[in-house]
Amino acid sequence: MNSREFFYLVAQMRSAQKEYFKSRDQLTLRAARKLENEVDKEIERVRTIVENNGG
Repeated sequence: MNSREFFYLVAQMRSAQKEYFKSRDQLTLRAARKLENEVDKEIERVRTIVENNGG
């Protein structure tokens, strides 16, 4: 994932989070959690690359 894709993923996640806090709808919560999981996976992926490259 490149930085632009990550930016849009985080923007989607924040939008879903905001929508959940407005509606408290369980489907919206699941969507927000799915996006949060994707963001967390990408952060961990990049963290591993940086650590392995002495970064």
